[in-house]
Amino acid sequence: MSDGPASLSIRIDLGDDRRIGPGKIVLLEKIKALGSISAAGRALDMSYRRAWELVEELNRMFGRPVVESRSGGKHGGGASLTPFGESLVSRYRAIERAAAAAAGPEVASLLNDLPRRRPRPTRP
Repeated sequence: MSDGPASLSIRIDLGDDRRIGPGKIVLLEKIKALGSISAAGRALDMSYRRAWELVEELNRMFGRPVVESRSGGKHGGGASLTPFGESLVSRYRAIERAAAAAAGPEVASLLNDLPRRRPRPTRP
């Protein structure tokens, strides 16, 4: 048996270097939760520039915005997911759940094939 549960990571290749994977989806979820691209980037140890580039990549990929930005001002700026961005996250997570359910028995079989780890000796 293993030290911890196995996990399945899904990356969807849509052709022509267009990909959606866990990194972009987690970024969108953080933007939704924190209301800011910069705060989401910080939470993921990612620069604002990189977070913005990933959002722009998604916008170009789908030909419509996934995130709406609000300019700063008296109460500051912010960002939120568009209805399409919300749908993108929801559909990705549904695909992820379906894949995990379908692959579950095979993943469990792989885990059973791993050699057992010996416990590390404890120091006095």
